[in-house]
Amino acid sequence: MQSVPRTGELLSTVKFMVQTLAAAGELQRDLQRELTYDGLRAAEAKGSKGGRRPAVPADQTGDVRTAYLEGRPIAALARDHGVSRGAIRTAVADLLPDHTATEQDAPAPELPVTLDMPGKVADFLRTTELHDAERAALDQGVTVRRGQGYTLRVTAAPAVHRQLLDRCQPLDGSQGVPVIPAQRKARREYENRVSTLTP
Repeated sequence: MQSVPRTGELLSTVKFMVQTLAAAGELQRDLQRELTYDGLRAAEAKGSKGGRRPAVPADQTGDVRTAYLEGRPIAALARDHGVSRGAIRTAVADLLPDHTATEQDAPAPELPVTLDMPGKVADFLRTTELHDAERAALDQGVTVRRGQGYTLRVTAAPAVHRQLLDRCQPLDGSQGVPVIPAQRKARREYENRVSTLTP
C-alpha cells in the first residue's frame, strides 16, 4: 500500500521547485546580459557607436533643404550628412509631397462620442429624413436591451448628436405632432445627454 505524503513534505517539495525555477530564471537573465555586453563590445570594436543617429545640425539644414529641392534623394542626403533618413525627412518635412499645410487657427476635428439614445427616439429618427452622416451613425448604433424597451448606443461626432437631437424636435409636441408623454420624456433624456457635450 502506497503511503500518502504528509503536508510538510508537499510544502517542502513545492518550495524546492519554486527555488529551482527562480534560480533558472536568474541564470537565464545573467546569460542574456553577458551576451548583450559581448555584442556591444564587438560592435564597438568594429567602430559602431550604437544609439540613435544624430539630427541634422542647424547650420546644415539650409544645405539639406536646397539639395532636396534640387532633386537629391533622401537616402543620399542621409549618407552625405551621416544622419538617418528620418532626420532628413524631419528637416524637409514641409517640402515633402504629402505634406499639407494646416492653419494654426483651424479647429481640431471633433472626436466621436458614444451616447445612449432612448429607443423611442431611435424609432422616430428611423422614419425621418436624415443626412448621410446622421443615417450612418444611427445604422451603426448598438442595441442595448433595457427591460421591455431598448436604447441605441450611438457613436458619432458631437455635431451629429446635436443634429439628431434637432431632428427629433417634433416629439416635444411642436410642428403639429400629437404629444406622446413617453416619447417627449425619451427626447428630453437624449437632450440631457447631448447637453453634456462641449460645443
